[in-house]
Amino acid sequence: MNRKTLVLPTVVGLLAPVLVACGGGDGTKGKGAIVVGTTDRFERTTDAPAPFDPAAAYDVGVWNVLHSTFQTLLRLPRSGSEPVADAAEKCVWTDRRNEQYRCTLRKELTFSNGNAMTVKDVKFSIERARAIDFENGPVSLLSNIDRVETPNNREIVFQLKTPDATFPQKLATPAAAIVDSKSYPKDKLTSDGFKVVGSGPYTMETEEQDDRVVKAVLTKNPDYKGSVTVQNDKVEMRFYDDAKSMENALKAGDIDVMNRTLSPDQIAGLRSATGQKVKLLESPGHEIGYLAFNVDDPAVKPKAVRQAMAQLVDRQVLAREGYDRTSDALYSLVPSGIPGHLNSFSNQYGDPSVEKARTLLKGAGISTPVRFTLSYSSDHYGEATGRAFKALQKQLNGSGLFEVKLQDVKWAEFRPNAAKGQYAVYGMGWFPDFPDPDNFIAPFFGKDNFLRSRYQNAKLNDLIPRSRQTSQRDSAAKLFQQAQDIVADEVPVLPLWQGKQYVAARDNITGAEWVLNDASELQPWELVRGK
Repeated sequence: MNRKTLVLPTVVGLLAPVLVACGGGDGTKGKGAIVVGTTDRFERTTDAPAPFDPAAAYDVGVWNVLHSTFQTLLRLPRSGSEPVADAAEKCVWTDRRNEQYRCTLRKELTFSNGNAMTVKDVKFSIERARAIDFENGPVSLLSNIDRVETPNNREIVFQLKTPDATFPQKLATPAAAIVDSKSYPKDKLTSDGFKVVGSGPYTMETEEQDDRVVKAVLTKNPDYKGSVTVQNDKVEMRFYDDAKSMENALKAGDIDVMNRTLSPDQIAGLRSATGQKVKLLESPGHEIGYLAFNVDDPAVKPKAVRQAMAQLVDRQVLAREGYDRTSDALYSLVPSGIPGHLNSFSNQYGDPSVEKARTLLKGAGISTPVRFTLSYSSDHYGEATGRAFKALQKQLNGSGLFEVKLQDVKWAEFRPNAAKGQYAVYGMGWFPDFPDPDNFIAPFFGKDNFLRSRYQNAKLNDLIPRSRQTSQRDSAAKLFQQAQDIVADEVPVLPLWQGKQYVAARDNITGAEWVLNDASELQPWELVRGK
């Protein structure tokens, strides 16, 4: 694909059933809680001592829990990208420059421990996350706040350092989750990493073993006041070591729904199976997979090395061999379906070519083969990850220009090690914090970036704040297209594939088509057990 495209948003919160798959027992019908299976792991470690503390949590799996148990002033709706009021009664810009944002808190909000929520809790929560500044946390989403004011007992005013039209969407993320100021310490993470004191649609109880959550029970919060309509009384989350055992549990009727993470083989099997007990639902997704570079590492510090890799990689083969077409080739950090998407890498490099890659390296005086280790984490990103990176290794080494070794690292070690710059090249995935092109550019570059990368580009650093000055996000598309072209030329990261969204559910479960929204967030309140 070698063309520039501007794609308008698609409604990806609505999943379309692709086939009814194989059967089993009668499921958990009539047995109370709707049971959701996942391969996500929530464990307490030295580097992640408080997995469910909003000041530390910055992972789609954990955020799925936090969205259900905490409130934010705003939240994303069932589908679409425009936030709606939740803990807030309303929120508005009070100036023309997008620098002052005012919210009015709903009346009579309470936390799950019975304490009343006030504007002081909102202010406390924002200032706490910024004060803790957890290394691998979401604080970068709040870094543009200059100060938080509470002029009266109902209003919260955010004064921003610079204009930011995306700020309402940031307030809708768990980075801005409202915690009880009487239950959480002001300047450090909670000592009970699995404790949740929130005011969201559900309260939660967990079962733990060896510092790991093995089961979480979400119970409808009778005191919740917000924009979510909870369709069930209880949802139980069960955590599996691998996708196969999770699938077996679904077919046996031990669980009702599974989402994260289905392997390509499972998806193919569910598509082709017969019977009337389990349905597979598919939709476009905004998850991306990419390579990140430590630009200070001698092996990949020269831009020509990264450009040569971009010239060699065959994304179509990776999507086919690694993910069995359950993902699509990706030629930009901004995925298809997001305003401003542009196939910048395809436009810059064209078809994969060993000769062009050799010319790039030779022109920069770089001896071949270039040697480095590619690190990744299959226990976090799914079983297909290893297969995909083996296919990538084959492409790079097969050119004779690279000599790449692979290293699979447990996520508990991988994420902090990557942030500390211990890997030259490493595979990462990204689910958007919110569905806007800004969230596929800004988190990767500039100060306080998600990767802790030292890569800097003055033009990128100028484009990002300029794009935030307009509330009409489609009109910012040209600026993001410039940003994507810069990334394709500099290659501080190398986009590889764009994932699709899959949910498998027992056929007596309704609402599964709404269980993921436009940011791939789990919405368990949509699930209903039919007769």
